[in-house]
Amino acid sequence: MGILKERFKLKSDAMAAEIKDLLKENGNKKIGEVTLSQIYQGMRGMTGLVTETSLLDSKEGIRFRGYSIPELQQKLAKAPKGTEPLPEGLFYLMLIGDLPSEDDVHHVTSVLQRRSHVPNHVFAAIEALPLSAHPMTQFVVAIMALQTESQFAKKYAEGMNKKDYWEAVFDDAMDLIARLPRVAAYIYRRKYKFGDHIHPNGLLDWAGNFAHMLGFEDETFKELMRLYMTIHADHEGGNVSAHATHLVGSALSDPYLSFAAGMNGLAGPLHGLANQEVIKWIMEMREELKTELPTKEQIAEYVQKTLHDGKVVPGYGHAVLRKTDPRFSAQMEFGKKHMPDDPLVQTVWNIYETVPPILQSLGKIKNPWPNVDAHSGALLVHYGLVEYEFYTVLFGVSRALGVMASLCWDRALGFPLERPKSVTTESVKGWLQGKDEIWGE
Repeated sequence: MGILKERFKLKSDAMAAEIKDLLKENGNKKIGEVTLSQIYQGMRGMTGLVTETSLLDSKEGIRFRGYSIPELQQKLAKAPKGTEPLPEGLFYLMLIGDLPSEDDVHHVTSVLQRRSHVPNHVFAAIEALPLSAHPMTQFVVAIMALQTESQFAKKYAEGMNKKDYWEAVFDDAMDLIARLPRVAAYIYRRKYKFGDHIHPNGLLDWAGNFAHMLGFEDETFKELMRLYMTIHADHEGGNVSAHATHLVGSALSDPYLSFAAGMNGLAGPLHGLANQEVIKWIMEMREELKTELPTKEQIAEYVQKTLHDGKVVPGYGHAVLRKTDPRFSAQMEFGKKHMPDDPLVQTVWNIYETVPPILQSLGKIKNPWPNVDAHSGALLVHYGLVEYEFYTVLFGVSRALGVMASLCWDRALGFPLERPKSVTTESVKGWLQGKDEIWGE
């Protein structure tokens, strides 16, 4: 069965038994109350999902299985001579729930290396698209083309026992994660480098090999990819990409179909596309002000203009967080270590000092602090990855780690089809007048 799969089965069997007992004893207990505003305003703050891999605290930020990003940077295994955590270690932690040893991480790397072959028809599907197609469009098409390889789809069609769902999902998840860097790099080289493709290096780790296939051999860029892939991997289950993957997976759609759904959500400007919007906004500001390094005063004036025009400052604010995103802080530390004199990176830091007080003064914004998207683009531009339309694909490759680990848990624990109740405004008005009961079906 394989070491990783055996350990996952032991953990998931024990967890499934524990949840069964928990629901038997406490299934009718209420956790909070749903308000009418929550029903109409995006279900904000409603507790309605279980995601084992990570938890987002409004004040502490993201914790993966209880560990903060600084703790993971310290505790997870590194590449030789590297200082940033290997994403394979985070995947192991999210999947198994225990910190991996160095051998465990190397085992995950070797499994991904063995599973990384991409069939030729996937590249043909990408090539069928016009070069003008957005990288995320090409990425989702490639994922759908990979669906022909789904073990879950094949075994389900053959009449697989539902207790074995998790195992086929596990295999699909590992295959998908292994293949995504090759697919993403192919799209990048096709669209921006005249189709001059770079073959994988089987001796490199998952993120290091991704950097290599993109065409970046600088060791610190490989370190950036390891950090980037780690901090973007998961953000509990309620965000659009994670929830969409979980929702579609609950219909027993295979991991490829489920992940494609999540990536279509990630492509939205209110989710993953925000990293593209941030760097675009900064570039437009620099062009309008005709300077590479705007002063804080100039930035403040441009921010005020942006707000006056009815637009938002991209990269600032978060649905849950009420402090600076720890993922932003991790990237800022990387910038201070490797590129402290870069004008674009310095501009990001000046924006960080300028924007929050302005947003706070408006009195309407609960979180004026930067999120992960506010910094990532500047680091990528420093190394020459200037094609900001591609940034969301990088995000997508990373997000696969979290959502695929969660999908394995969904099937191992036998989570049912997700089907919340919806109501009409007419029924709401009747309920408010005491004429109608709208809760329950």
